[in-house]
Amino acid sequence: MQDFEAIRPYQDEEVPGVIARLIRDPGLKRAAARFLLPRLSVALPGFADWLIGKVLKHRTRDMHTVAQVQEFLEGYMQRLIETTIHELSVSGLDELPTGKPYLFISNHRDIVLDSGILNFVIYHAGHETARMAVGDNLLSEAFAADLMRLNKSFVVERSGSGRRAMYNAMTRTSSYIRHSLENGHSVWIAQRAGRAKDGFDRTEPALLKMLALAWRDDMKVFADLLNLVQIVPVSISYEIDPCDRDKAHELAAKDRDGVYHKAPGEDLNSIVRGLTGFKGRMHLHFSPVCSGTPADADELALLIDKAIVAGLRVFPTQAAAAEELGLNHVPDAGDWLPEVRNVYVETLAACPEQERDRLLMGYGNLIRNRNELLFQAE
Repeated sequence: MQDFEAIRPYQDEEVPGVIARLIRDPGLKRAAARFLLPRLSVALPGFADWLIGKVLKHRTRDMHTVAQVQEFLEGYMQRLIETTIHELSVSGLDELPTGKPYLFISNHRDIVLDSGILNFVIYHAGHETARMAVGDNLLSEAFAADLMRLNKSFVVERSGSGRRAMYNAMTRTSSYIRHSLENGHSVWIAQRAGRAKDGFDRTEPALLKMLALAWRDDMKVFADLLNLVQIVPVSISYEIDPCDRDKAHELAAKDRDGVYHKAPGEDLNSIVRGLTGFKGRMHLHFSPVCSGTPADADELALLIDKAIVAGLRVFPTQAAAAEELGLNHVPDAGDWLPEVRNVYVETLAACPEQERDRLLMGYGNLIRNRNELLFQAE
């Protein structure tokens, strides 16, 4: 039995102590104030932090279980959807029977919202919420680690040094995923480490090799993995990416300098911006459970990629960017929403010229990906 203590989500008996620690944490109060009281947090930051602390203490006073924590957070997710998403639509989920544990593998565009929205929609469709994989690189703030693990997240260890340490970490992650699935808990994990900042959604074969580690003694050939694990590719489509300019800036800096150094608190800023920023329309598509006989991780990655890319919805933002980049096979994406058009045009206008292509790629590469995986590019 693997030791999962360092990576597992918190359990019910730990909830009161973790909540008490969170309420005292100044970093959480500051971040919550920016999310819930954005204007007040700028005008009177000290008062906003104090007020948030009082509100959190009152709202969590009777909270003793993980289910109660998720019910509390569900209310904020509902508010976020109503205020930052024009329309949230879902397809394919009604084809997945409830009461079964699935391994959801999705594209990755937003640090928190990808898994947050997925859990929201599967919960409202009658499924139990999934345990969510989160990289330890995002948990430098103590309150972030507590909050994530309180919300059924488990830690993927990426910061170890040395081949043996990394192998042990991958084995522990894989074993925990198997442990979760065999105990009836669905799991979400992104198809790659880090967001697809260039808008090019592809699965890392190394991720699938890592997943297979826990089942290697039960597999005669790699394709046996699909008989042991119910893998469901999930496509998450954003019409507007609230972090689009930040991603373009980072990629342009890497093009220019060969490296990009994140500023302190940059991931936290991305989380807040991704949650609070306008997203236009969003669509989640759940593909059928993976089947077939992939010979290795590369073939399984291609199978998952084709499912995810086929399920992505092309909005006018992606179509317009693809046309400006000169891509072929650009589909008719329908009519623009006036608010979306305004945000998109203003974002392009404010983007420095040297970063413009990277911004366009963040939207238009969805079409490039479709052309490479689903169509014969001209």
